[in-house]
Amino acid sequence: SMHIVKKIFAFFLDIIETIVVAASLFVIVYLFFLQPHQVIGNSMIPNFHDQEFILTDKISYRFRNPMRGEIVVFKSPEDPDKDFIKRIISLPGDTLSVSGGKVLIHGEVLSEDYIDPNLQTPAGRFLSENQTYKVSQDEYIVFGDNRINSSDSRSWGPIAVKDIIGRALIVYWPPQRFRLVEETHYR
Repeated sequence: SMHIVKKIFAFFLDIIETIVVAASLFVIVYLFFLQPHQVIGNSMIPNFHDQEFILTDKISYRFRNPMRGEIVVFKSPEDPDKDFIKRIISLPGDTLSVSGGKVLIHGEVLSEDYIDPNLQTPAGRFLSENQTYKVSQDEYIVFGDNRINSSDSRSWGPIAVKDIIGRALIVYWPPQRFRLVEETHYR
C-alpha cells in the first residue's frame, strides 16, 4: 500500500509541476502580450464604462500601425504614470479639423457609427474650432467617445506612437459585460 501512496503522490506532484509551468507561462504571456487595465471615469461612454476591466493587447502594434477607429491604451501626455483609453481619430499624414460639432479628415466629415449621430464634438484648447491640424509622423490624434466629457487630443494635442501601450482587446469585468472590443476601421 505504501507503493500506491507513492504513486498517488508522484501523480499529484506531476500535476502540480504542470500547473506551475502553465502558470509561469501565463505570466510570461501576460507580461509580453496582454495587460489588464481598469477604465476610470466616463470619457468612453457609451462603449466603455467606469470601473470596467479590459485586457490590452500589447503585441499587434509591433507588426502593424494603429488604425483609425481602434481603441488604444497609452501613457497620458500630461502624466506618464497614468494610462488613458481613447479612440484613434486621426493618423500620421492626416489633415484634421473640428467644425460645427463634426470631425473632418482631409475636409471630409468622419463617419462615426460608434457614437450617437446627434452627439456634437466640441473643439478644445489645442484643436480650436475650424483650425486645421496636420498630424505628423509618429503621432496620433485620440478622442474619447463621450465627446462632451473627455479630456483628449482636443485639449492636450497628439500622442506619440512610443506612448501607445496597446489596443483594447477584451472587456472581462464585470462578467455580465464580458465582450470582445468591436473593431471599427475607417480609412
